[in-house]
Amino acid sequence: MTSTVNPIRVLCAGLGNMGRSHALAYQENPGFEIAGLVNRSKVPLPDALSGYEVLSSFPEALAELEPELCSINTYSDTHADYAVMAMEAGCHVFVEKPLATTVADAERVVACARANGRKLVIGYILRHHPSWMRLITEARKLGGPYVFRMNLNQQSSGPTWATHKSLMQTTAPIVDCGVHYVDVMCQITDAKPVEVRGMGLRLSNEIAADMYNYGHLQVIFDDGSVGWYEAGWGPMISETAFFVKDVISPNGSVSIVMDQNAKSDDIDVHTKTSVIRVHSAATGPDGRFLKSDEDLTMEGEPGHQELCDREQAFVLKAIRENINLDRHMDDAVQSLKICLAADESVRTGMPVKL
Repeated sequence: MTSTVNPIRVLCAGLGNMGRSHALAYQENPGFEIAGLVNRSKVPLPDALSGYEVLSSFPEALAELEPELCSINTYSDTHADYAVMAMEAGCHVFVEKPLATTVADAERVVACARANGRKLVIGYILRHHPSWMRLITEARKLGGPYVFRMNLNQQSSGPTWATHKSLMQTTAPIVDCGVHYVDVMCQITDAKPVEVRGMGLRLSNEIAADMYNYGHLQVIFDDGSVGWYEAGWGPMISETAFFVKDVISPNGSVSIVMDQNAKSDDIDVHTKTSVIRVHSAATGPDGRFLKSDEDLTMEGEPGHQELCDREQAFVLKAIRENINLDRHMDDAVQSLKICLAADESVRTGMPVKL
């Protein structure tokens, strides 16, 4: 039987790395129909998207094309205003992380979604990755309190460094990338974050004097759990230990073991786990470990484009099946709140109480 459900018309704004990938996901999914593309400047597009006109103004495209869904993949400082504009025009919204550049704006977007009965999905791509879901499950089995050790440093040059410099016009690396991994921490522990500390350093004269391209955040939870996240961008960043994902509890640890030949500028490396190592702390009467470490090989992992496909399939499901996204939205605000508190701490030199 042929389905009579019409595809959802989507306006895709922002055609950088993530925007192009999301647009390709809409193009390939019969549940969507691309109504139009928006970008401030002309950019090369893959063949599958080359037939679409690229408009330069999001407000004008929204009014002219009347989409049902807006996919917002623009720079962070436009996320909140574009999302609110879209929802007040009757659209559901997918918005790339971070949801906004201030907590007040993030809360404004969530309030708008609730007031207008619109679906709001934030681009936490790791939530759709089977290996990361397994990591969270294995870590929760251990029980807290936890130590979270995470980083994603990127040695960048050429076009990638140019992209990083553009991002840093509004958002520091520990905020832009940090929301993903702080969100993972918060999914593992049910404890509430209570204090955040941060430090950072400007390592390049090519970025604004008030911005830093290396940052480190520490978060303390009310059950005693502690976590850190480190992020640095630029041609000076070391490739040594650029990808650490480690969760420790009194009962053992769960760690991602990265391919030793991996490079930090490979976008697929940012999500692939290669091997998840589960270690038990249990020892026998002789003080020796009772169990050997268990290596869970994550064969057949989705690559970057397939993850974007899965993420947009979830957007479609959320709209079609009217999925309750309250927890999803609240989690996005909380992880952003932690990362922005770290940014505040970097700038003031003082810890921030939540």
